Amino acid sequence: MAQVRSPPGGRNARIMLLALALDRTGSGLWASASVLYLTFVAHLTAEQIGLLLGTAGVAGILGSPLAGRLAVRFPVCPLLIACHLLRLLTLLVLLFCTGFEALLPVVAVTYLGDRAAKTLEMLFATRTAGERRPAYQALSRSAANAGYAVGAGIAAIGLAVASDDAYRVMILGDALSFAAAAALVWRTTEPAATSTAVTAAEAGEAGERPAPRRASPWRDRGYLTFVLLDIPMNLDDSVLGVALPLWLVHRTSAPPALVPAFLILNTVLVVLLQVGVSARAEGPGRAAGAVRVYGAVMLVCCLVVAGSGWLSGWAGGWAAGAVLLLAALLATLAELMRSVSSWELAVLLAPEDARASYLGVAGMSQSIQKSAGPPLLTGVVMAAGPAGWVLLGVAVAGLSVVQQRRCARLLRTGRAAVAADRTAEAVAAGLPA
Repeated sequence: MAQVRSPPGGRNARIMLLALALDRTGSGLWASASVLYLTFVAHLTAEQIGLLLGTAGVAGILGSPLAGRLAVRFPVCPLLIACHLLRLLTLLVLLFCTGFEALLPVVAVTYLGDRAAKTLEMLFATRTAGERRPAYQALSRSAANAGYAVGAGIAAIGLAVASDDAYRVMILGDALSFAAAAALVWRTTEPAATSTAVTAAEAGEAGERPAPRRASPWRDRGYLTFVLLDIPMNLDDSVLGVALPLWLVHRTSAPPALVPAFLILNTVLVVLLQVGVSARAEGPGRAAGAVRVYGAVMLVCCLVVAGSGWLSGWAGGWAAGAVLLLAALLATLAELMRSVSSWELAVLLAPEDARASYLGVAGMSQSIQKSAGPPLLTGVVMAAGPAGWVLLGVAVAGLSVVQQRRCARLLRTGRAAVAADRTAEAVAAGLPA
């Protein structure tokens, strides 16, 4: 609570944390009910839902690099306000859409705005909090998940009513949350970029040698490999939000009313544990080590889900529901590890003078996961039954080891390059190396 009262970044950070909480309250409403809405109101099959979310997620892939590119030229806060208003508009349109073909473009534009907004929030944090960005990130995750918990609690009431109008009220609530978030962002002061790079014009005026062109993430093989391997390190999101609800509904006899409990459990634990976990995982070495922990936890989570279908037939629906709650708990623990590793490594591996464009590319890993994750889980993993879950867990655990080793090597190389540059600068200035 002391950090909430005086967060890294001061007044700007406090306002943004409140905006995040309101935004995610609305998102919690919709996230808790979206799969069931698409099932019982829009009358889509599980395969259609996976295809809808996956195809629409392709638009989200464009959102992150687009936001990073725009943030190089325009202020972050007006761009973030535009993203909030775009999502407000699309959700209002969603109220009047029926059928797969009509839902697809609306959900696609919503995903585009959502991913762009998250990248802009990351840039706001790096510029506002500076070196204290892990502390700010932990607070933002706690604030966002507190909002999710409130929204999921409200959604539980709507799901108890289980009428078409109740679902539409939840969509409207999500839309209004974007309006409130946009109004709050309007009150913030634009954070200054932290880049220390000297432009060519500035260098010419000072009589200095012009600075080299900014590094491009699209030509940085090491960073692109990090982003590629980070995609499966985000699968906990689709497991918790898509696969567990659909597995519960279609593969077990557990009551559908347990679906909001997955998100409530997730958000409450993140609020309680994120700050502490982040404090124990600060620094390059610990951030890289969190990747391997993520893979191990996801392996256990997948094994638990694989056993829930068998348990449903042997011990009944409530027993299967309890096991799936355990799987949601494990997915949450994996998320805590991922939020530390993906965020911090994306920043540490990016050159400071090109951080906006690099973070825009890094945000693509979550966007690609949101596109590929739902169809992968619904069309391959769930279709293969328990064996599919086992194979998924083994694959994620193995890739997490690869990612951890590569990141550790890139970080060592980066620190050596920085030390060499500083030595060269000292020698050029006539100082001891």
